[in-house]
Amino acid sequence: MAKRWVPIHLLLLWMLADISESRLSLFAPNAVTLEETSKANITITSSLSVNESTVIEFNVTYSSKQNYSSIITLPGQVVLPAGATSVTFNVTSHEVGQVTTHLQNNNTDLNRIRFMVVRSNILTGISQVIGWIYFLAWSVSFYPQAWENWRRKSVVGLNFDFLALNLTGFIAYSVFNIGLFWIPYTKEEFLKENPNGINPVDANDVFFSLHAVLLCLIYAIQAAIYERGGQKVSWTALVLLLIGWTFALVSLCLAIAQKITWLDYLYYFSYIKLAVTLIKYVPQAYMNYRRKSTEGWSIGNVLLDFTGGTFSILQMILQSHNNDEWQLIFGDPTKFGLGLFSVVFDILFMTQHYCLYRKPRQYEAITEQPED
Repeated sequence: MAKRWVPIHLLLLWMLADISESRLSLFAPNAVTLEETSKANITITSSLSVNESTVIEFNVTYSSKQNYSSIITLPGQVVLPAGATSVTFNVTSHEVGQVTTHLQNNNTDLNRIRFMVVRSNILTGISQVIGWIYFLAWSVSFYPQAWENWRRKSVVGLNFDFLALNLTGFIAYSVFNIGLFWIPYTKEEFLKENPNGINPVDANDVFFSLHAVLLCLIYAIQAAIYERGGQKVSWTALVLLLIGWTFALVSLCLAIAQKITWLDYLYYFSYIKLAVTLIKYVPQAYMNYRRKSTEGWSIGNVLLDFTGGTFSILQMILQSHNNDEWQLIFGDPTKFGLGLFSVVFDILFMTQHYCLYRKPRQYEAITEQPED
């Protein structure tokens, strides 16, 4: 009796078809926001229709309160009917808080849903508007100084230590943002270490940091071609920059040697940015004091930076109140540090400009006419 051989490509297709039938993926919203004492319908969709009814269980992995049912009422399980590709279930919120649950089935890939119960959706909308205000204010704040340099064809009055530190800080911040927003491996590491957290970096954070690097480079070009009055980067600033970049290089070697995770490496860059923010304004403030003048240092930059910092802090306070989670203020030390220290130094700069070193009123000399 002759044996019948199955062509290899048909065998592979059969194996793939068998795998696809035995495995399905469930898709649901990553995050759902509800007001207190409200209801919502959530839809779960599958990657393919099932031949028989499939039970999907809810496995709660995190709750901001000891009893998650005090925050939200979830079904213990839902059933995806045979031949269907989606199922809808109802949830009811009670108190402010956060609950994270995984969808689970023997034949499914896990899919996480984070439920956030807030005091008011209006406050959520206001918080988003405030976020865009401070994002625009901080982004636009770089232009008055560039305009001032171009108008005067001079960078006298703009401290070079501030320029060097600012450029380094925003390069470090860009590395952190790009790593957490665009690199899948580090995003996966973040979710493993923070299974109930949400990635703190958004697209506007990446744009802001890259935009800041570009404008800082424009400042550097202006410093190279315009009148500088003998200014140069001080040895103190050079030593601080050397320490910062040496720290980054050592951290890179440790990450390559797997002594630290790549996620830790990215966080070290955020700490470099925070450290730079702590010290970068000091040389400029001291220079203004020594010169008894703020000429060459754009007050437009200061006012916009003050606006951005103030609204950034206001947004964090609103979010903390709305989510009843005051740790949000300290959960992103770089963002909180940026807002707080920017506001403190901007107040100092405004005091220098408008009070301490205010320009005297200019009068035009009038020559006396000889009497007839």
